[in-house]
Amino acid sequence: MSEPGKSSQHAITRRGVLASMLAVSTGAWAGGVEQAVPNSTGSAPPRLNAPADACDCHHHIYDGRFPVSPHWHQGFPSGATVADYRNLRRRLGTTRSVVVQPSTYGVDNRCLADALGQLGSSSRGVAVVHTDVEEAELRALAEAGVRAIRVNFVSPQSWGTTTPQMLAALARRVAPLGWHVQILMTGDQIVTHEKVIRSLPTKVVIDHLGRIPQPDGLKHPAFAAVRRMLDEGRTWVKVTEPYEDSKLGPPYADSSEVARAYVQAAPERILWGTDWPHPTQRGTKPDDSLLLDLLADWAPDEKTRRRILVDNPAELFGF
Repeated sequence: MSEPGKSSQHAITRRGVLASMLAVSTGAWAGGVEQAVPNSTGSAPPRLNAPADACDCHHHIYDGRFPVSPHWHQGFPSGATVADYRNLRRRLGTTRSVVVQPSTYGVDNRCLADALGQLGSSSRGVAVVHTDVEEAELRALAEAGVRAIRVNFVSPQSWGTTTPQMLAALARRVAPLGWHVQILMTGDQIVTHEKVIRSLPTKVVIDHLGRIPQPDGLKHPAFAAVRRMLDEGRTWVKVTEPYEDSKLGPPYADSSEVARAYVQAAPERILWGTDWPHPTQRGTKPDDSLLLDLLADWAPDEKTRRRILVDNPAELFGF
């Protein structure tokens, strides 16, 4: 929590706090449109102009037509279908996206495959599979547009506790497909499992800024671990979910320091995304326009922003 008397300092409106950041942009509402979207605060478009082919590299789809995994007892957000997400695209001005299988559905990727079918060539997918997944299922997922698997050490999983051995086995299963492995770990888990992550035979994507705890931020050993992996050239980082570990609230100055440091270290392997519909946030949902506008602070150079929003996703996901 922030110190008494400082809450008002951080509870500034999106318009006010980003005024100086966005001097590098046109200042016009160029990319998106005014659009109310479920699971997103506000309706104003971002001030930052999303370039053509800009990609939201991390969002989820939930659809009541598909059964929730028996292991999942936390429900899921309503208003998070493909139709709802299309409204978010219109608001932000993005045209590509990466749909990530939520733990809600376990290893049943039918909702994911259906979403990819609806979104077509403008989307790619990240699936969740068990180590004994059949080759035929992997081929079908690849045909549907899946280009990676997610291995989650944080949320409950259908198989129980995720282990480093399972991570290594899953990486071996998908390496022949040319897929990468997306890893969700807390900062402490990254420190514990760094050796295993660095030994994987695939490219690796680290979820959600590496879940670096605040207020430690750059001083936490997980940041140094992620930097070592970035420096080796086979690891990518998603600068997503800055709200999850922030102690300051919008505009997430503490988490933003971590995001900026990653961008400065390896702009060619940074990915941006919304994490819509923000399933970890049970109360007020984040402002997705703010999440895009923050890139003006994290990556002040327009060419770097284009690299993060367009070139990097195209390279990694094959758009």
